[in-house]
Amino acid sequence: MFAPATGASPEGIVPGVSPAIYSEADFHRIADLIHAASGIVLSERKQMLAYSRLAPLVRRSGLASFGAFLDTLADDPAALTEVITALTTNHTYFHREPHHYEHFERDVRPALVAQAQAGRPVRIWSAGCSSGEEIWTLLMVLLGPDRNAGLAIARGPVLALASDISTNALAGARAATYPTAALDALPEALRKQWCVPADGSETGQLTIDPAMQAMVRFRRLNLLEDWPMRGAFDVIFCRNVMIYFDASTKDRLVERFARQLVPGGYLYIGHSERVGGPASALLEPVGPTIYRRKGHI
Repeated sequence: MFAPATGASPEGIVPGVSPAIYSEADFHRIADLIHAASGIVLSERKQMLAYSRLAPLVRRSGLASFGAFLDTLADDPAALTEVITALTTNHTYFHREPHHYEHFERDVRPALVAQAQAGRPVRIWSAGCSSGEEIWTLLMVLLGPDRNAGLAIARGPVLALASDISTNALAGARAATYPTAALDALPEALRKQWCVPADGSETGQLTIDPAMQAMVRFRRLNLLEDWPMRGAFDVIFCRNVMIYFDASTKDRLVERFARQLVPGGYLYIGHSERVGGPASALLEPVGPTIYRRKGHI
């Protein structure tokens, strides 16, 4: 069985672990694999992170080393998916980067509500939805603090897509249940209307209202692969996902997002991310890390 070694060589990259179990060459194989599969870049300082995230998978496999485990991945797509899931960082919270939601509420929501009321489809995509906090916050802002008016919007032709490469993250997003304290950052009026106690009021958890849950389609999606969606989106949120990609991958991805927007549609990205490359000809900045697809609606 795989286990840390005592008296490990000082040349090992993880203290207490023999290079025969996990070596620098193993790390580079992991880094190359994850970059080819998902575009994520693992720098040298992520050697310990890669070990800690993958060690449980190696142990479970019953193999004696990381190298032996990595040898199996080419013929085991399910195991490769687990590796990608384990190495994908999923950190988010409700009402993150509130200026995005303020812009959405003020400048985008009125037209989308009118669109839905007129029977015209509204399409929203949270790309890299992680455990769901982003898509639920966005839909709460869309439906608003008036429950009856919000339910009327929810019954309209509104489709929200939430995608992520991590199956674990998607499972959490689908469950739509969170510790009560995690929702404290939401505006109180929205939290009161669209969150309900989970399995009774004594659990200390809240669940997203079932009417809102019914609006969302969750899909596992690798952003570097083909996208199955055919229609264009009015709004795309992809925040703090591209920080893990190299520059050329970011540029290609942003261009694809731009081309997936309707003319006049909006792209929201993370606070440390920027639009560059061919997408610059398609998108115009309208606020901090907020871009609008050029062209008339």
